[in-house]
This record gives sequence, C-alpha cells and structure tokens, in this order.
Amino acid sequence: MSGRRGAAGSAAGHTRRALLGSALAGAAGVLSACTAGSFSVNDLMPSGSTSPPPAPAPQQPAQPAPAIGAGRVKVGLVLPLSASGNAGVAGQSMKNAAELALAEFNNPDVQLLVKDDAGTAQGAQQSAQQALEEGAEIILGPLFAHSVGAAAQVARGRNVPVIAFSTDSNVASRGVYLLSFLPESDVERIVEYSVAQGKRSYAALVPDNAYGSVIEAAFKQSTARKGARVMVLERYTSDRQRLPESVRIVAQGAGRADAIFIPDGGDEVPTVVQLLASNGVTVRRVQLLGTGLWDDPRIFGDANLQGGLFAAPDPAAGGFRAFAGRYKSRYGNDPVRTATLAYDAVALVAALARQQGPERFSDQVLTNPSGFAGIDGVFRFRSDGTNERGLAVLKVTQGGPHVVSPAPKAFAGT
Repeated sequence: MSGRRGAAGSAAGHTRRALLGSALAGAAGVLSACTAGSFSVNDLMPSGSTSPPPAPAPQQPAQPAPAIGAGRVKVGLVLPLSASGNAGVAGQSMKNAAELALAEFNNPDVQLLVKDDAGTAQGAQQSAQQALEEGAEIILGPLFAHSVGAAAQVARGRNVPVIAFSTDSNVASRGVYLLSFLPESDVERIVEYSVAQGKRSYAALVPDNAYGSVIEAAFKQSTARKGARVMVLERYTSDRQRLPESVRIVAQGAGRADAIFIPDGGDEVPTVVQLLASNGVTVRRVQLLGTGLWDDPRIFGDANLQGGLFAAPDPAAGGFRAFAGRYKSRYGNDPVRTATLAYDAVALVAALARQQGPERFSDQVLTNPSGFAGIDGVFRFRSDGTNERGLAVLKVTQGGPHVVSPAPKAFAGT
C-alpha cells in the first residue's frame, strides 16, 4: 500500500488485500506523540490487502505461545497464529514484528503475553481472558472483526482497552481502537484532494462485496460533505459475464462526470477500465481515482491507468521499506503488509509504559489529538475507536507511484 516495489512489495500488498477482504467478510519505526509530551522521540530511537474468511480452528486449542520480554507492564497480544492460509501467515508475521519492536527499543518495561486465537471468536475470547488473568493492562489484536468483538467483550468487563487490527469500523467503539488501514480513510483523502483540484461530479464502479459496501457508504458521505455530486454509481460482481453491463451503465453517465472512482485492485481494475474505453469513455480525459488497493504492479503497468490517482501511505517517507529490510535481516523472509500494525502497536505501548500509574493506557491518553508517528506515517485514534491516518495522494506511472500530494507530518489544529 505504500508504494513498495519488487518482490517484497508486491507480495506484501497482495497479502494485505486478501486479509482486508477476509476481515470485512468476517462480520519509521519510532512511535511517539507528534507534539511534546511525557516522553521524547530520542528516548525511543531504535537501537539497531479478496479471500474467504479464515477456516475454523481445530477442536483442541493451540499450545500457549511464550511471552516476549520481561518488563513489568504486561500486554496481551492476540493473533491467529495457528489459523490456516493467509490468516496464519499474517499472524506469525505480526508476532515477529511485535518481537522486533521490543528488540529495537531501549529496554522497554513491557512483557508481551502472546496468545493464539486461531482466527476464531471463541479463541479470541479465551485468549483475552487468559491475558487478563495474567495481568494484561491492554490488549493488542485480534486481527479479524468477529474476533475483535469477542475479545472486547471480555476486556470491557475489566475496563482494559483494546487496540485491534480489523479493518471493519463497525467493531470500533470507545475503548476498542482500530490501528488498521481503514477503507474510509482512503476514500476521504482521495475525494478531498480531487475536489480541491476542481473535480465536482463523479461516476463510480464499486465491487459488490463487503469492502465495496464500506467504500460506497464512505464515498457518498465524503462527496456530500464536499458539495460534490455522484452522477452514477453501479455495483459489479466478479462474474465476467455480468461485468460489461455494469460498466455500460456507468459509461452512459460518465460524460457528465469529472472523475470515475474504481475502488478495487489489480485483478479487476484494468479490465473495468478497458471496458469503459470500449464503451466510448475517453479514459485520458476523465480523472480515474482509486484506493490503496491500487498499489499493485498490475495497475502501474497498465497504459489506460497512467495518471490515475489513489491514496496510500507516503512511499517517499521510506518507512515500510526500511522496516521490511530490518525484518528480513532478522527473520529471513518478507513481512506481510499488516506486520507494521503490530510493530506500531507494540512501539506505542512501549512508549506509554514509561508513564507511571494506571492512566497510561486511558482513553484520554490514547485519543491524544496530536496523534502518534508510526512506520506508515502519523495516525490518531478517534473517540469512537476508529482512526485517522496521514495519507499521501499518489499518481500511477509506469515507473511506480509518484507523490502528487505528500502525507501530512502532523494533524491540522494540533
């Protein structure tokens, strides 16, 4: 999602897309306050992405994973370590990233209580309960929406906050914060930018799946807030027999649009754009817009998509590339894209653990309006549990993404 090139980038982006679809269907490196606070950046300098939902867990629970670190502040880390397919791969990669975060910071007073939820709600509930019984002051994870709700129910009874990794904003609430890449953020950023560039009327082709439902709602809200108009919006399925009809309907209304929004990935977008062109749409005249799923070599290599715009973490910052290099040096393989979430979550609690007393993980601290700086740029938690990220706007070129509007380094008004 951040403009990664080469084998590590393409594999990581594809994994993120698969996990994004699974999570919705289921229902750098330095982390500090962006403004002056009770700890400084120097104190914490490093010392050195649609698949089906995850398969059900085995009948017998997995063996408990060992704790990481020996600090006094205990932190639960709930991940789908024994789940099958992409879920298990992501769980292990995120566990490694969490371990890397502790290793790279100066003696954080933290102990990670690693728990395997096997990708299920029951597993997440049991894992959260075990972590709380062992003294966890905060829980990081789970990854999937159905698991987040189960873990949150247990944590809420103990007044313990949760920082989860699901992309489904429906599971967010006060005390249950999402550190993930929310689809709504991509939409808000690209609409804001395109309206500022004079694009006032829009057509849209949205995938007919859970991701598309979230995107459609966010798109309608964002355009309405900016005073823009949606001239035509059509949902489409992956059925190639039915796709041409959906595209034809949008093509008929595209003559009145300044931009066409196609929030999908490299599997579908090139085909959709080709069909638009065959239906008389001059794709070089109308501005093509997408989301972070456009960070895909298949998008950059398509002649019809050159000049298209999408929102994503700023690749110019180099956060993910640097992280991926350190990760590979330590573990011998590439991280999945969501591994940065685990790294940032652990770095955040390591920073906050320097503060004394039970208020270090309070809602007031976690919703600091100044936010925090992580591998993928600045972010902050809203009081409703969702997040806001500082994203760049990128242009599709043959050589890869080109930054046309850099990500903010701090939040406005802070």
